[in-house]
Amino acid sequence: MQNTGRSGGEPLQRAGGPGRKSLVARVSAELRDAVRSGALAPGDRLPSEAGLTQQYAVSRTVVREAIASLRADGLVEPRHGVGVFVLEPKEVETGFKPVDRARISSMIELLELRAAVEIEAAGLAAERRSPAQEEAVFECFDDLERLIAAGEPTVSADLAFHLAIADATSNPRFREFLSMMGEHLIPRSTIADAGRREGPDGYLEQIQQEHRKIALTISERDADAARQAVRIHLKGSQDRYRRMIRSD
Repeated sequence: MQNTGRSGGEPLQRAGGPGRKSLVARVSAELRDAVRSGALAPGDRLPSEAGLTQQYAVSRTVVREAIASLRADGLVEPRHGVGVFVLEPKEVETGFKPVDRARISSMIELLELRAAVEIEAAGLAAERRSPAQEEAVFECFDDLERLIAAGEPTVSADLAFHLAIADATSNPRFREFLSMMGEHLIPRSTIADAGRREGPDGYLEQIQQEHRKIALTISERDADAARQAVRIHLKGSQDRYRRMIRSD
């Protein structure tokens, strides 16, 4: 798959519309955002399967898989004959301390850890990715592009992009490690939870250009360039948060 000729802002996805995995990721991300924002509170019942199918313009299979994803994360619980209900949030012991919202330096610490893992993951993904794994990376990129353009929350989609790269290593330990951190993997989730914007003007567009470079180098099977693209991406994030410290 050759995408090197694509210009900034153009979707990286193959022609033919979004794939099922991409649609599942979109629906599950939007439902997670609704739970996190309080639009769907603990005890609330989700719309019916038919209602969600109509709301998101997707198939019943996509809705079922999205709900299954939320159920696996302990966010919802199906009750036979009644519906699917939002659960009380649970604190999950992962071995990682939560990001300290009061300390941007805490985000930088996490970014340094991510660099130690994700730079090598990108190189392995470039060497090992299958066509299906490559497509998943592009689908996640395009989901993120759509959300940025629409001004919608992007944290879940950003996480999905990085997890797709972890999957492309064909080593399940990378996904397991990154999944332990969950949305803490994306530092701006802490900013959003604290009621602040996801970043200054142009911030999301900048990181999306960095994501584009990562996806393309993985597609081209250029392991060294993929490692460098992730290094630049995470180093850039560290620099951006350091500037936030100085501006506070």
